[in-house]
Amino acid sequence: MQSILAKFDSFIASTYMSIQTAHKNTKLSLELVFIAVHITVWLAILTLPYYIGNPPYYNIGPLPGLFFTLTGIIHAIIFYVNAYLLYPKLFNRSYWWLYFISVPLLLMLSFQLKHAILVHWFPEITPGFATNKFIYPPSIGIFLASLIYRKIVDRINRERTLKEQRAAQLDSELKLLRSQVNPHFLFNVLTSLISLARKKSDKLESSLLRLADLMQYMLYESQQDKVPLKQEIDYLNSYIALQQLRFGDDVLIEIILPEDEETKNLYVEPMLLVPFVENAFKHGTGWIDLPAISIHLAIQGESLNFVVTNKYDRSLDTNKDKHSGIGLMNVKSRLDLLYKNQYQLKITERDTLFTVNLLLKLT
Repeated sequence: MQSILAKFDSFIASTYMSIQTAHKNTKLSLELVFIAVHITVWLAILTLPYYIGNPPYYNIGPLPGLFFTLTGIIHAIIFYVNAYLLYPKLFNRSYWWLYFISVPLLLMLSFQLKHAILVHWFPEITPGFATNKFIYPPSIGIFLASLIYRKIVDRINRERTLKEQRAAQLDSELKLLRSQVNPHFLFNVLTSLISLARKKSDKLESSLLRLADLMQYMLYESQQDKVPLKQEIDYLNSYIALQQLRFGDDVLIEIILPEDEETKNLYVEPMLLVPFVENAFKHGTGWIDLPAISIHLAIQGESLNFVVTNKYDRSLDTNKDKHSGIGLMNVKSRLDLLYKNQYQLKITERDTLFTVNLLLKLT
């Protein structure tokens, strides 16, 4: 019986953990399946004598199967009273001493009940050493099993609570970072449009239409956890086209982007790539002599390699102020939160070239 209880405890613990993993987003399903497991295990214990006992009374030793079924109900009461009432309510409170009074009383009550069942329901059986070993040790074993079970469940609950808190914190941080992306991006785009307006450029209207497309993406698509890589590339194209309308032939722009077929079934965090391009236009134009920007995006299996290079002269960078670098710091934080250990980001400044190289695993 004790070996059965040990296996039961191990089975419950492993089953609970596997169920928790499989149904982590469906608490109701988890609870229902967990209850079903308990019912199944206890039914197996209560009916066990009828599988291993000797007919016609399915005796185990001197006692019939019915005795083990009745005492099994008492054992279930001991298990759940200790696991869900005495231990959680008394042991961890200031009146913990009540727990050490309640447990012996519970065990003694079980002894008396089982002895009464034996005497009154099975008078033909003489109580003695052969029967006592089926009365006293099982109650103690069940109590110890319930104690171990309670500790395992408490530990699992603590780990689940910590995971939920970490997930909530992660979600909160991502929302904060995304809320920083849009205003920062809009500020730079509007600065570009102001420049076109001052020149009374004919490109202002088409630029505003491009901006409308960008804002639609920012308002609707960027609220999703992941978007198709194709949509992110389309967004990137719109941003680059907006900058081309602004600079015309004054800035040499080289663009190499993958075909739609290469990006099929690949997803990425929205608005993850544009900050690197935005940074290149902000600091790679202006007073730079013959400004040039290179944007290369390549797909290698389920990974992308994104390289953005621009001419750069720190001494002539009139766009560098105390707010510079917000976009790059923001995207670094998002990469750490969403793609930890799944990306490599190298930012180098050599001679007159500033290069950002992102290698990202999209699985």
